[in-house]
Amino acid sequence: MLFSLIKTDDTQLPVTSFGHEPFWVTIIKALFVFVLLVVLTLFTIVFERKVVSWMQQRTGPNRVGPRGYLQSLADGLKLALKEEIIPALADKPVYILAPIVSAVPAFLAFSVIPIGPKVSIAGHDTAVQLTDMPIGVLFILACSSVGVFGIVLAGWSSGSTYPLLGGLRSAAQVISYEVAMGLSFVPVFLYAGSLSTSEIVAAQHTAHFTLFGQTLPRPGWFVFTLPISFIVYVIAMVGETNRAPFDLAEAESELVGGFHTEYTSLKFAMFFLAEYINVITVSALCTTLFLGGWMPIWPFGHWDWSSTGYFPIVWFLIKVVGFIFVFIWLRGTLPRMRYDQFMKLGWKVLIPVSLVWLLLVAAIRTLTNEVPETRDRLTYIGFAMAVFFLLFYLWPQKKVKTEDEIAAENAPIPVERGGFPLPPMDLVVPPTPRSLQVTASVPSDVHSDVRSEEPDRG
Repeated sequence: MLFSLIKTDDTQLPVTSFGHEPFWVTIIKALFVFVLLVVLTLFTIVFERKVVSWMQQRTGPNRVGPRGYLQSLADGLKLALKEEIIPALADKPVYILAPIVSAVPAFLAFSVIPIGPKVSIAGHDTAVQLTDMPIGVLFILACSSVGVFGIVLAGWSSGSTYPLLGGLRSAAQVISYEVAMGLSFVPVFLYAGSLSTSEIVAAQHTAHFTLFGQTLPRPGWFVFTLPISFIVYVIAMVGETNRAPFDLAEAESELVGGFHTEYTSLKFAMFFLAEYINVITVSALCTTLFLGGWMPIWPFGHWDWSSTGYFPIVWFLIKVVGFIFVFIWLRGTLPRMRYDQFMKLGWKVLIPVSLVWLLLVAAIRTLTNEVPETRDRLTYIGFAMAVFFLLFYLWPQKKVKTEDEIAAENAPIPVERGGFPLPPMDLVVPPTPRSLQVTASVPSDVHSDVRSEEPDRG
């Protein structure tokens, strides 16, 4: 045949196999995920400070450890040993519970992320993934939704105005961008045929095709198939994690520190930890959904050693660190947005674009599955484009307003109709009594002498 697909070896375990392995294997994988998140958090903090200092041409951390690489560890120990201060007006049980509610879901969300393929541990075949479920992506969304409760409760229980405003901002922000994030996932589900994270990675497995007798790789990553979903998700994940330029829940200019203003010591460290783990989790989720997860980077997919065993973990970490660099890059270059601009971007741009893109993807998938003939597909596509352009040209255009109509709309409303009292536009401010006294005390001949000495300006 001129063109035929060849499937590669399956290195994924089915979803039903999770939970049937020995208990000690599950404990080892849970410790591995926990240690990996903590180490990546320490790395991300130092990496961020190093990259931002490089971008701003200044010296970053260089005191603790070789070239300052242990600075984040020293900061964590310092926060743990500092004095803890609880405000007198704080609701103490909720105040203590809020950091835990923020940190625990951040760890749980990473439990369904596939880090590597099927491996063998002491003769037991298992995936480098703590667990999986048929609705794994929805589980991650649920964890992120629970995590925002910690921020809201922290702002409310602090007994202060600025943390409360920061908590309310964060609630509105997460709700707005979670809608766009969820809509960006649906095209991935349509193409993968599953909500399981491991099956989504398997659906992106690099297939091969035979062309004129030669076997060539065909990239299956959804970043190439669904670029609009990828762009919407990248924007939404920055807003979801309260990172710059969307860090309006903790804007220092008007909210001091935001929802965690009244927190110190270990409780503040837990909020700090939750933020960076959320950054790592959304980066890992983006890698899983759009960049093939632990799949090798082209052209290394030709060798079996790059996609089997423990080595694919390296590919996964490279992709995650690349997304973390994007987070840092945005923080070091873009200014903070206004809150109204931020909400407008979420509700009026990302959500409509996601809905239109979802309809387009669903139509393409339906044509691909239901219409086998290419000629029939082109006929349907041409008919749809003709209808679109017909509606575009027949849609009534907005009437251009004249200057008089614009002036009438901008005219102030009279007080009798509920408007505010305004001074007359031709108001002339009378001179103050002091200026009248000074003018009267100066002789008239002085003014004439001064006028006579002025040069002729012609």
